[in-house]
Amino acid sequence: MERRIEELLSFGIVIVDKPKGPTSHQVSAWVREILHVEKTGHAGTLDPKVTGVLPVAINRATKIINILHLAPKEYVGVMQLHKDVEEKRVRKVMKEFEGEVYQIPPLRSAVARKLRIRKIYSLEFLEMDGRNVMFRAKVESGTYIRSLCVDIGDALCAGAHMEELRRVATGHFSEKDAHTLQDILDAYIFWKEEGEERYLREVLRPGEELLSFLPKIVVKDSAVDALAHGAPLYRPGIVSMNDVSSGDYVAVYTQGGELVSLSKVILQNDVIAVPVKVIMERGKYPKAWKKGP
Repeated sequence: MERRIEELLSFGIVIVDKPKGPTSHQVSAWVREILHVEKTGHAGTLDPKVTGVLPVAINRATKIINILHLAPKEYVGVMQLHKDVEEKRVRKVMKEFEGEVYQIPPLRSAVARKLRIRKIYSLEFLEMDGRNVMFRAKVESGTYIRSLCVDIGDALCAGAHMEELRRVATGHFSEKDAHTLQDILDAYIFWKEEGEERYLREVLRPGEELLSFLPKIVVKDSAVDALAHGAPLYRPGIVSMNDVSSGDYVAVYTQGGELVSLSKVILQNDVIAVPVKVIMERGKYPKAWKKGP
């Protein structure tokens, strides 16, 4: 957070509190226009009628925004039943949906309508008013809450649909981290017209935070430039690392805490990981390696 605003705009993220109405793509485009940056990208598409936490990556951070598909999502919603059902039975049936479920994406989704498995980490009954049931769900990324409500209605032999939905968390980002589009615009204007950085610093977050939920590997400065050129990470270049297994995604950092790459662990001989997305700019660290013949 000691970086200049220009650096945060080059490699940063904004957690938007998406309003009801626009698509996630429109919100991402508005952030790009508000902050006057070249590129933005969002993680975890929300339907136009759904509100809540929408992480938007800025410029170089768009390379790694999709890693949030590994993180769970949390929602609070209202399911409307089509017939009267006793609360005790609703609670019982909802509990049965925790664990792995089969889903086919709804017609309005942007992905292929193929049967797939998604995990429901928790499905909590909050309260019930007539046929309206408020719930909290923590689910694997890519789970369709709309389809989940329909399936619960079928299991109750009553029918049901999703009436309201709000995403309250995406991975480690929650509602307390989110800002409205108006907040973002005001913060940018304060910085641009009055030189006041405080508000924009509350909005902009370093791009490294996208990967903070992943295992970490810290490397020597002498290894950084080779990694920036796409070289594999060898054991001698490592300062410290978390416990990892082959196939894990990891975040590779410099000793100063700068993100070098998003990598995948392979553990083959002295090769620990290979880069998936390189973030570090080439030439920023001194070259300590030679090209082969």
